[in-house]
Amino acid sequence: MLIKKNSKKNLNPYLQVTESCPLLDKWLSTVDRKSVPINDFLVSINSRLAAEIGYGIRLEPGVQTCEETLTLKKGSCRDTSWLLVQILRSLGLAARFASGYLVQLTADVKALDGPSGPEEDFTDLHAWCEVFLPGAGWVGLDPTSGLFAGEGHIPLACTPEPASAAPITGFVDKCECEFSYSNIVTRIHEDPRVTKPYAEGEWETIKALGFAVDKELEDGDVRLTMGGEPTFVSIDDMDSEQWNTGALGAEKLKLAKDLLIKMKQEFGANGLLHYGQGKWYPGEEVPRWALGCFWRTDGQALWNDPKYLARVDKDYKHTIKDAQAFGELLCEKLALDKQYLQSTYEDTLYYLWMEQSLPVDADPTKADLKDDLERRRLAKLLSRGLSTTTGFILPLEFDSYQNSWNSSLWPMRSDVITLIPGDSPMGYRLPLNSLPAQAEEDRIPERDPFDPRQPLANKKDNPVLDSVAKQHFAKKPAVEPALAPEKTLKNVIRTTLCIEPRDGRLHIFMPPMTHLEHFVDVLGQLEDVAKTLDLPIVIEGYEPPKDPRLQKFLITPDPGVIEVNIHPAASWKELVHNTETLYHQAYLSRLGAEKFMLDGRHTGTGGGNHVTLGGRTPADSPLLRRPELLQSLVTFWQHHPGLSYLFSGMFIGPTSQAPRPDEGRDEALYEMEIAFQNMPSGFVEEPWLVDRLMRNLLVDITGNTHRSEFCIDKLYAAGSASGRQGLLEFRGFEMPPHPHMSLVQMLLLRCLVARFWKEPYKKPLVRWGTSLHDKFMLPHFVWQDVKEVVEDLQRHGFPFKLEWLAPFEEFRFPHYGRQKIDDMEIELRWAIEPWHVLGEEITGSGTARYVDSSVERLQVKLSGLTDGRYVLSCNGRRVPIRATGRKGEYVGAVRYKAWAPPSALHPTLGTDTPLIFDLIDTWNGLSVGGCTYHVSHPVDAPMTMYRSIAMKRKPVALTVSGIMASLKARYLHRQPSVHCALFTRMATCLVPCHHQQKSQ
Repeated sequence: MLIKKNSKKNLNPYLQVTESCPLLDKWLSTVDRKSVPINDFLVSINSRLAAEIGYGIRLEPGVQTCEETLTLKKGSCRDTSWLLVQILRSLGLAARFASGYLVQLTADVKALDGPSGPEEDFTDLHAWCEVFLPGAGWVGLDPTSGLFAGEGHIPLACTPEPASAAPITGFVDKCECEFSYSNIVTRIHEDPRVTKPYAEGEWETIKALGFAVDKELEDGDVRLTMGGEPTFVSIDDMDSEQWNTGALGAEKLKLAKDLLIKMKQEFGANGLLHYGQGKWYPGEEVPRWALGCFWRTDGQALWNDPKYLARVDKDYKHTIKDAQAFGELLCEKLALDKQYLQSTYEDTLYYLWMEQSLPVDADPTKADLKDDLERRRLAKLLSRGLSTTTGFILPLEFDSYQNSWNSSLWPMRSDVITLIPGDSPMGYRLPLNSLPAQAEEDRIPERDPFDPRQPLANKKDNPVLDSVAKQHFAKKPAVEPALAPEKTLKNVIRTTLCIEPRDGRLHIFMPPMTHLEHFVDVLGQLEDVAKTLDLPIVIEGYEPPKDPRLQKFLITPDPGVIEVNIHPAASWKELVHNTETLYHQAYLSRLGAEKFMLDGRHTGTGGGNHVTLGGRTPADSPLLRRPELLQSLVTFWQHHPGLSYLFSGMFIGPTSQAPRPDEGRDEALYEMEIAFQNMPSGFVEEPWLVDRLMRNLLVDITGNTHRSEFCIDKLYAAGSASGRQGLLEFRGFEMPPHPHMSLVQMLLLRCLVARFWKEPYKKPLVRWGTSLHDKFMLPHFVWQDVKEVVEDLQRHGFPFKLEWLAPFEEFRFPHYGRQKIDDMEIELRWAIEPWHVLGEEITGSGTARYVDSSVERLQVKLSGLTDGRYVLSCNGRRVPIRATGRKGEYVGAVRYKAWAPPSALHPTLGTDTPLIFDLIDTWNGLSVGGCTYHVSHPVDAPMTMYRSIAMKRKPVALTVSGIMASLKARYLHRQPSVHCALFTRMATCLVPCHHQQKSQ
């Protein structure tokens, strides 16, 4: 490093080495002198000293010598700091002794690893070291902790020698005296932050409003329930594929299992752990998994003893003999002949053909992780033996006439039941196409979700569980006419329970069932068999049928995240408990609700926090009982784009995951107004009406009903029972980093539902046109729009506060920095830029459509300006600014290309960074100051005081064209600029200059 001559003279007292000893020389000889960045060098020296020198409280006056500290390997903060001063000076760096206060605030969130810091706010006297770095100034190093000095290090004195920093010196005659001191930390002001968005008192006020809204909903007989689909990522690994783009991953499955166990203990202690198959998208080798926990809402145990639910990550040494014994005893419990327990085998011919296809030098019985899925599967099966039984099937069907279980043999041409090749559980690989044909009228349909249910029967205390199904049907007619089949018995039962030993565990594959009573009965028999044989089992396959008497949560993988389908809550108290518990258990499972992008920007998980509105049963859903509630929500959201963009993720626009109804198709609002004219008022008897009116309007530009801001896929779809759940899904919410932020979102929705239930919102739709993306992409206008929403709620008796949304503003629109120029101020904030989905491209795995995220938008807000006097320029171009209505305040935006990806909307355009802003005084023809914004840290040089010192400029013409010509010439010739600050996204802060000087 180079230090200018005059600077070196001023630093001379801090370069004097005043101590030398053999131990210090030996320590210095071990310092690695190779060329490294100065930050890395200082970190290594500081952390090494902290590790080698223990900390101890020493009440004796003075400072130990370096030799004493190195000999004892122990010292107080002043001893270690003075040793570091001498080390740095010996290495040619200017260093000084710093004495002052160390303020330590209690952490908002306790650490999972290591100490969490003080239990309460604390301060005490402390000493540390400061080293001078040209261009950066004095930088603090705390060798006691091994860290850089932070905002809690408050220096009182910085001197060449420790004695000069002593607060009291000299002596007095013999006298009686007492010394005492008191250090107290008082928090005067705290900005909202993602670790603590609300103070304790404010949070109590928020909860009080939630209970008041509950009373409104109860008085109005709304019967509202709220659920959601929050998403989480690993706190230890945010860069690997599974936490960015990949849906599956080994660590993702492990963390999901940990969360499943913790959540079961909190919500469904006597529930069932279920391992099912999730979605399977084109291009994915295997289907995604779905981990579930199910429990009864009546308080009865669905599964009594967790001991007999096997862990999927443990080898119990279960074999095919265990599977056969389990199946035979299950047949006895279900009163079925053992002949119905039939063996299954892998496709021998297929795998022998695969073995012949291998290279000559390949060992077919061995494979490693680098081999493809087929190769590893073949090696595993050949090692086991192709003639070995894979598992057993037990076809099952409940006979409503006889109130008993029936089974049948599977007639196969080869007399052998051969599974379809694959890695999935055998229940997904059954040769159903080889079974005899079956007439459609022979099938029992899915149970209608509007069909009334009776309470589930209780289990008896005897060791052998009775059939719950028999108990249930004994209390009512044997057959419900709407579900009775036209024929009394099927020739071949196709729904089958499978018993398969896999990876040392006994897996039970549950068949699809239409009635929860049937599922509960079989489950009880399975637990009884497992207890009798002392065999823990894994329950997999089809989930229990959807039923309001059963509650559940699911954990599934999505690209880059883990998604939790949390069970709905019927009250604010329950909603608070569910949300806080989920976030806490996810944190204990090393899962977080936030991440950091490559450029350092703080963002959400990348997934959503979809919120669902409905009722305890579909018949209770307020959206089906009063369709005008959906009309009110859609209309109000369309009137207030701020609601769409304050809570959304980064990917917005007509091709995003949750487009607004007025994004993409210009005629959509016209058609929606026609639908609203046919929307009935008040309560209706036709629950399908709201779906018929809105199904083809709440879609994206491709007609996809699922990818819409208001998703009504599960409201009342006529195609299946799973689509008639009375649910409205809000898909436009990004995952907030704190549970209280998520609850404030839901409270806002609950307030709106209560407000529209009493007074439906029926207003003409607004044609925003291009202003939707030109105006409401800026945080200033989003905040003004949300302010109107809050004022509307307050007028209708809901004291919702605007400041409760301040954490969302800072999280969604991070503040990059402010620059004061006399009485004027320039503020930079991140703004929204819609992403474009590009055309199809050929990739290694087929075709793909990339998203262009290279274009970004930044808001510039100016305050304190004299009207008509100043012009703002960015990289030589005038920035259009608009008056906000407040005197001297203007706001504008800059769209720029931040980086150059291989695939982009305009690949020939270069990047526009850094953005250099100048505030130009048109009356005097000069630039009065400005700032520079870097998307990432500049590579050419550090942020030195010399670069930020204001330089003189020549006067230019008073016309705007003359100003622009002059600025263009200056930028083209790389003349020094007058900038008082540098903004960089990596630190998301303003780095001020050491001198603020206005040009002459």
